Amino acid sequence: QQQQQQQLQGDTQVALAYPTKTRQDRSPPLLQPMAAAYTYGGNSELMSYTADVHPYLVCSPNDTQVSGMIYRSSGMTPTSRSQGRGDNGGHSDIRGFDSRQQSHDLMAIHPYNSLDDQYHLYPYSPRSIDDLCASIVRSHRETGQYRLEELQALRWKLFTREEIQAYQSKTVDEMWQHCAIRLTDAVQYVVEFAKHIPGFRLLSQNDQIALLKTGSMEVVLVRMCRFFNTENSTVFFDGKFAGTEVFKSLVCGDLITAVFDFARGMCALQLTEQQIALFSALVLINADRPCLEDRGRVQRVQRSVELGLTHILHRDNQESLMHKLYQRMAVLRSLCSLHMEKLRWFTQRYPLTAHSLFPPLYKELFASEAELLPGTTH
Repeated sequence: QQQQQQQLQGDTQVALAYPTKTRQDRSPPLLQPMAAAYTYGGNSELMSYTADVHPYLVCSPNDTQVSGMIYRSSGMTPTSRSQGRGDNGGHSDIRGFDSRQQSHDLMAIHPYNSLDDQYHLYPYSPRSIDDLCASIVRSHRETGQYRLEELQALRWKLFTREEIQAYQSKTVDEMWQHCAIRLTDAVQYVVEFAKHIPGFRLLSQNDQIALLKTGSMEVVLVRMCRFFNTENSTVFFDGKFAGTEVFKSLVCGDLITAVFDFARGMCALQLTEQQIALFSALVLINADRPCLEDRGRVQRVQRSVELGLTHILHRDNQESLMHKLYQRMAVLRSLCSLHMEKLRWFTQRYPLTAHSLFPPLYKELFASEAELLPGTTH
């Protein structure tokens, strides 16, 4: 009997060691589903995070990227990525995806499968809200392009005058292509963040794609508050902190100025990492987006995330922030509309670059919508 029990325990350990074995027979989609379900300790884990204020904001990473976020052909999970940083200061495995290669196809997002997703729409109980908040905060941490301590170490690494002139000497289409690649890199992290929001994968494939196409840019802008240095009004871009002058050759100074102003305003709110995480989820899960098939289901997911953000703000004695955050959401919509206007202007003047050289994911998210906009002037 002891031998049988030992054998049974051994079989159980083997099964636990390969939690995703049943998925190996599937042909891997371009946008992989979750590699493994996160386990959360509920409120105890959520409360374990420090409530430090982080006055930074992310717009664009440098050429090297934190690996494993999309898991494309790497087999890495977010956990293995964070462990991989180890003793190398977070730079040994910073390679990951390259937007200049074949990008991920949003159509590869699979519709909801109850066997793949342990989450259901949360009942509104204190414990369930704690669990929801913990899972969103965990996803936010695991899908960040850089850790806060890395950004702190680089905060005074600025571009030299010669480097700024090199950016300004780029042609309009060269700089647009360069920034499109950087933006696409950031969006791919947002896609992974979305897939781990409880309830997101309960939505239909169409509604998941619709939310990502209309909300991913807004989440990127929210995340900029982690990459923005308020002391000199610079944003992390290509490995250093850049001012507005770096983006001069884009020939859309009003958009750049508006983005920097938004970043500065977000930093002024002094949000904690938990608050940024819940706000990012609420920005993405918006039942007012166009082209949704089941608005009722999206509304239920949105309501649970909204309750989570309210819970966090109440815990932090900052309930008054909710009104200010809704005001920020209105600014986000206007910024994205301005981005689409500029993209349409660029596409009309540089069609070859827009249709052939932009990353596929960028074109899928933005280009088709820009072409449908009514005529605009630059």
